[in-house]
Order: sequence, then C-alpha cells, then structure tokens
Amino acid sequence: MPGIADIVSCYDMSEFEQCDYAVPVPLHIKRLRRRGLNQSMLLADLFFKETADCTVRSDILVRKYHTVSQTSLGGEARRKNLVNAFVCRNGEDVPGKRICLVDDVFTTGTTVAECSKTLLKYGAKEVRILTFARA
Repeated sequence: MPGIADIVSCYDMSEFEQCDYAVPVPLHIKRLRRRGLNQSMLLADLFFKETADCTVRSDILVRKYHTVSQTSLGGEARRKNLVNAFVCRNGEDVPGKRICLVDDVFTTGTTVAECSKTLLKYGAKEVRILTFARA
C-alpha cells in the first residue's frame, strides 16, 4: 500500500515551480502542543523537499486565535470562526513573492481563503493553494 510520500512523489508540481515560498497553514500553539505536529507543515516538507527554488517558511503566517476546530462547524460558522484569525509575523518577507499555501484538507475553502487574504494584504504577488485532499 503506498504511503503519503509515494503519493506526493507522483504529483505534478509544475504549477508551483514559480513559487518563492511554501507556507503551511499554521496551527495555534495550543493545538500544536496537543497534536504534537502540524500536518500542513509535514506536507509542505514532503512536497517541497526536493525543490531548491521554493523554501518552506513556517515562520511567515501565524494563527492569532485559538479557534474552534473547523471540522465541527458548518459553512457559515466556519467563515465566522476564522475572520482575522491569521497574521504575518515576518511580513517584510512577503511583498512581491509568489507563495504556495499548503493545507491538508480543502473542505469549504475558508481556511485557505483567510490565509490567502492575509498574505495578499501583506503584499504577496500571488498565492497558489496546494492541498493533499478535498472533502
């Protein structure tokens, strides 16, 4: 049975060749401590470990609030839950950059939309979305 790394190695990454940074969707520190890992960070490392031109940057995007897990919410509640939940910590590194935002699962798109909005507000030239699965 193929593992995640096997699946990732077969993916055509040409759409992301022009990206400067791969930015994983951040977890709030409380959730990160509880889980022990950020699955989006692991995916970013798997997708971009062979790519010299695109650096994985987990230090750019930060989740400001410890929000309710999106998995327990419907569409409208998901959108309200994440309003202004993200900020750029190293915003000076964002202007003019093409960013690949990496998330584990795309459900309603609320998480990647809020993260993208934040990155664009800080001057990102473009944000492309890469997710492992779609629900």
